[in-house]
Amino acid sequence: MNWDQIKGKWMQFKGQAKEQWGDLTDDDLDRIEGNRDQLAGRIQERYGIAKEEAERQIDDWSRSLT
Repeated sequence: MNWDQIKGKWMQFKGQAKEQWGDLTDDDLDRIEGNRDQLAGRIQERYGIAKEEAERQIDDWSRSLT
């Protein structure tokens, strides 16, 4: 699934993102509003990982969505 589709259906995918990254708060997910860069930044911040690792996790997660 491409990121434009994810962004357009963010309300539907927020729950799956919360399952994947449990440290993200509902407020985090509301503020992200499907923005990939903001999601990567929040993941980096919450998990203390590098940007490249956050991007890899997002890529893996987005490929798993149906």
